[in-house]
Amino acid sequence: MGKVMSMVARKANRFNVENRAHRVLEREKPTPAPKYESNLRDMERTLELDPDFVNKLNTKDASLDTRLKDVYVTSKDQFIQRVVQRQGADRPLPLDRTTPTDFEYGYMEPTKVSSGRCTLRQAMQFINDHQQDSEEWTASKIADQYKLKEPHVANILYYFKTFNIHIPDQKYKDKLLTQSIQKQIQEKPSTE
Repeated sequence: MGKVMSMVARKANRFNVENRAHRVLEREKPTPAPKYESNLRDMERTLELDPDFVNKLNTKDASLDTRLKDVYVTSKDQFIQRVVQRQGADRPLPLDRTTPTDFEYGYMEPTKVSSGRCTLRQAMQFINDHQQDSEEWTASKIADQYKLKEPHVANILYYFKTFNIHIPDQKYKDKLLTQSIQKQIQEKPSTE
């Protein structure tokens, strides 16, 4: 439907184009824009002061014209030169175009760590140490070693743990498998 409507609208716009164009061209002056009251008051005031003001506007002033011909504008565009200098044609190209390797934890670790703070690697290390041997690696010992506040370390050790991988024995796995199969057989209704 949209194609049909656009085609009809186009034909309506093109209908009688020549006559409409001739009518527009035959008009001597285009219709002026409406004037505001303040503009009309200003115009009346200027006409009261100088009745020949409209004639002066329409005539060419020779002295102004000669002065205008004497004006020459020369400009030097400094911005383009700065852009060219910034591009630096004589600058050496990079020699190594390989992408940098990814970091272990996804970000570059800081080389210096201020007191009261620890890196992710250090936190993982002391959490793991505490899980391995909680009697040796207590919260107070970790706080002293890493210069952290003891309640913060206690909260970290309480709320965060590292993953443990548990691989069950093969016998136990087989036993679970056979138990589940036996349950399925018992629950299966007879089709008699």
